[in-house]
Amino acid sequence: MRVAMISMHTSPLEQPGTGDAGGMNVYVHNTATQLARQGVEVDVFTRATRPSQGEVVEVEPGYRVVNIVAGPYEGLEKDDLPTQLAAFAGGIVQFVRANGLAYHLIHSHYWLSGQVGWLLRDLFHLPLVHTGHTWAAVKNAYSGENNESEARRICEQQLVDNADALVVNTEDETRELARFYDVDPAKIAVVSPGADTELFTPGTHRNTETARRDLGIPVHAKVVAFVGRLQDFKGPQVLIKAMGEVHARGKVDAPLRVIICGGASGAGSSVERYKELAAQTGIEKIARFLGPRPPAELVRLYQAADIVAVPSYNESFGLVAVEAQAAGTPVVAARVGGLPLAVKDGETGLLVDGHGTQRWAEALEQLLIDDALRTSMAQAAVAHAATFSWAASAAKLGEVYAAATGGFEPGGREPRGGA
Repeated sequence: MRVAMISMHTSPLEQPGTGDAGGMNVYVHNTATQLARQGVEVDVFTRATRPSQGEVVEVEPGYRVVNIVAGPYEGLEKDDLPTQLAAFAGGIVQFVRANGLAYHLIHSHYWLSGQVGWLLRDLFHLPLVHTGHTWAAVKNAYSGENNESEARRICEQQLVDNADALVVNTEDETRELARFYDVDPAKIAVVSPGADTELFTPGTHRNTETARRDLGIPVHAKVVAFVGRLQDFKGPQVLIKAMGEVHARGKVDAPLRVIICGGASGAGSSVERYKELAAQTGIEKIARFLGPRPPAELVRLYQAADIVAVPSYNESFGLVAVEAQAAGTPVVAARVGGLPLAVKDGETGLLVDGHGTQRWAEALEQLLIDDALRTSMAQAAVAHAATFSWAASAAKLGEVYAAATGGFEPGGREPRGGA
């Protein structure tokens, strides 16, 4: 089987935590890798952002990334990308025809890619599988603001109507789709993401000590880390305010450190804004802001932390939470989206209702003070994370693909173009 994956607004080869790159990049890259290893040929089509990238990047046998020129390489904000949907779709068609390619299925990621996938579905007469990753109506409901446009929600409803299969991360996401969109439940397949448990490991006590020294953190400090894009929807401000309260209470009998790792993302977001908030809450001297890190370096950060905080307003799954647990670090997370699946409340970490400063301060303080509880959670976290694997995710996707191609009815038309 050959699959055309579409990830228009961000390449799976981009560094997570920079710009619009995040968990979706990790998902696309790892599922494409594992699908290729299981015998499925995967081409991931993405928008070219640098001329030096080249048109085709061979990632590994059976998996390549195709960079399609659509608009200027730089200077386009995410909100401007809808103006390039036609150019991007046209670039894919040109590449497919020029290379005489034939695909069995299209798998689009995020609503922008979905709009392109919908067009190509009808042009090439192929089934369309769509993964939303985030949904406008859900984000607006949980953030309490209408940051995502009604136009985007309408586009997503069109994809829900026209895709042959919808892939979601958790049963909770299935319920959210049913709540906010008119969806046929028979179209939905739950495929849980995984984690690279060969890379993300606890290591040894020596690893933790070395990681702290590398980061300039006192060996005996109590460390809370945040990893992700710096935008309010991900909640770094929630952690900063809560740690300001923990610091002010003075109940933790050890030096405190707060590590915030990631790059600014979205309009109005900046690292300086969060640094100013740290100063306002009195933790500027114990807070460190680090730029995005590749996975091989992230594992060192997870190992250096006593707790990883995931205070997002919604997560379709929560890859950071699983990666942190795989590295032997308990997680304090918001009880939203897929995080109750990613974190076993009271066993591998704590789930917090809401985003209030007092509740978050109490949860973080509880684990920072109770060394025995934190240690037992760390041990349970490794075993829990081991139940998630990218190989299993890819195998499940393969089943979805087989069902979609087997049941696809192209309206009696003969395939044309590249199919």
